[in-house]
Amino acid sequence: MEKLNLIQNDPWLSPFEDAIAGRYRYALWKERDLTDGGTQTLSDFASGYLYFGMHRTPDGWVFREWAPNATAIYLTGMFNDWRKSEDFRLSRLGNGVWEITLPEAALQHGDLYKLLVEWNGGCGERIPAWCRRVIQDEQTKIFSAQVWQPEKPYRFKNNRFQPDTSPLLIYECHIGMASQEEKLGTCEEFRTHVLPRIAREGYNAIQIMAIQEHPYYGSFGYHVSSFFAASSRFGTPDELKHLIDDAHKRGIAVIMDLVHSHAVKNEVEGLARFDGSYGQYFHTDRRREHRQWDSLCFDYGKNEVLHFLLSNCKFWLEEYRFDGFRFDGVTSMLYYSHGLGESFSNYSDYYNGHQDGDAIVYLTLANKLIHEINPHALTIAEEVSGMPGLAAPFEDGGYGFDYRMAMNIPDFWIRTIKEKKDEEWLPSAIWWEVTNRRSDERVVSYAESHDQALVGDKTLVFWLIDADMYWHMQVDDPNLRVDRGIALHKIIRLVTATTINGAYLNFMGNEFGHPEWIDFPREGNGWSYKYARRQWNLMDDPRLKYHYLGDFDRAMIAMIRSIKDFQSLTILKVWDSDGDQVLAYRRGEWMFVFNFHPHRSYTDYGFLTPPGTYRAMLNTDDPRFGGYGLTDDAVEHVTQDDPLYAGQKKAWLKLYLPARTAVVLERVGSAAPRLA
Repeated sequence: MEKLNLIQNDPWLSPFEDAIAGRYRYALWKERDLTDGGTQTLSDFASGYLYFGMHRTPDGWVFREWAPNATAIYLTGMFNDWRKSEDFRLSRLGNGVWEITLPEAALQHGDLYKLLVEWNGGCGERIPAWCRRVIQDEQTKIFSAQVWQPEKPYRFKNNRFQPDTSPLLIYECHIGMASQEEKLGTCEEFRTHVLPRIAREGYNAIQIMAIQEHPYYGSFGYHVSSFFAASSRFGTPDELKHLIDDAHKRGIAVIMDLVHSHAVKNEVEGLARFDGSYGQYFHTDRRREHRQWDSLCFDYGKNEVLHFLLSNCKFWLEEYRFDGFRFDGVTSMLYYSHGLGESFSNYSDYYNGHQDGDAIVYLTLANKLIHEINPHALTIAEEVSGMPGLAAPFEDGGYGFDYRMAMNIPDFWIRTIKEKKDEEWLPSAIWWEVTNRRSDERVVSYAESHDQALVGDKTLVFWLIDADMYWHMQVDDPNLRVDRGIALHKIIRLVTATTINGAYLNFMGNEFGHPEWIDFPREGNGWSYKYARRQWNLMDDPRLKYHYLGDFDRAMIAMIRSIKDFQSLTILKVWDSDGDQVLAYRRGEWMFVFNFHPHRSYTDYGFLTPPGTYRAMLNTDDPRFGGYGLTDDAVEHVTQDDPLYAGQKKAWLKLYLPARTAVVLERVGSAAPRLA
């Protein structure tokens, strides 16, 4: 077997060639196993949702379920007063599959139903594993499956959408908490009120959390019970489709936060002991429970589990037209330890036998499937250990993700703000964190996501300004702490967003410094929605300083989008000085200069750059963005020649750098430089 590109691109992986090649061969073998020796495609295999679950037929209805340990299964619901009835008893087909056919009059759109599953020694009510609609009764709080077969189902109008990845600019969002009111937001409200706002901000993708049905709203959607059902909290399936269709109309890709790393432990609502057994979908040994997350872990070694999860990927792509997935909890899937207590300090930590080969194969096949169905689809891995090859192509020996989350960056910013004095913000450390990545893998860079805003932590702006946000955010109220926070908030985002090699992500509201934390309704807060919403009025009020941050974010995103294939431009460090706290780098014709020093400004601070004339494109100190306006951005900067660098195509660019500011300059002319 020829040496894989993953190893050729990184010779330090050579000692682990056998392990890497073994994972590659295992994935090829498993794919052939699932596709009858290659006579089918992965997409053919991953079509379980077209067979299982409730389906309308020309003659009525057919329902099928996989429950190998069951001894009897009954359909119960509104149509038979929720009684066990022989008329609604399923028949066993073999291989653990059960089926019932019903006349057209037996069911109608909107009917609620469940399964009564019996097994040796017990029985229980269950929501079908493949059902596409689950609703919760407002009074009893009981969940039930619902027949969803509207007379006029939603028809997509935008059928040729392709995501814009040059670069990909992601607005992470949660439909339920997108409302300004203290309540659950809906798909329709998001589509009509929030989607236009995102389009104006310039983001070309949204990443939606909490789509799959989950019993506990406060889980943020990460304790999934019904994998094929879009959460009814936010509206109907047709309303979600309308939202996605409208996003495509606006040029916005829609990425789904997909949870295949674990499942909720609930038996009545979820998959736990669905047919009375412990091992239908999950491990049966000590690996069954994820004690850190209080959830259950899938057994990726079972073909039936692969069938379920791969079919789930295909379902969301084809039924709802999602443009791809952000796979949650990938680190937890990759390691028997879930990555807990591991150091990941050298390459041997990724090839020491502590990795789950079956989970690795699942992730590899999921990526192959997704791109087989839609070559333009996007896949993102939420992974913190740094597993090599995660976002490298499968044919190179990788796992096939398009991007991996740069989870080191937000952790770095939080640590810096919490633990470092302003005088200790070192440009060398900042540069290392925002550019530390594998050259053959694209990443999603971000300063903070939803993780940094959950209860128990604070958003970056809240760490920076804290309680002064309650009293001193009026534009006519000068406050040093607020001014510092606004200045650093802009700088943090600018250095993070302009060093990307793939994509940039922002969680909704963080772009304008949304105050406080996220806390979902729960018993401990009196079931309040006060902190589970977005106060858009803060950004929209010209009397408040929040709009400075929002306006800056919009200008920054517009600047990045104005530069063709910005994410692909080579990043070259021009200068860094930890003593001066100054950092400068360039990409193509653009220069990015930062002065992190809290009180020291510099006059005629010089860098060697390609000669020519430079013009300011974006300045964090612009009064439009809450700055002091200490520089005249209308002035063009012409480089000065230096005989020492004659013939090297370098000249001195000298700038005034106010404290705690950053500026982006574009080279607009390459005329002969002036003499120094």
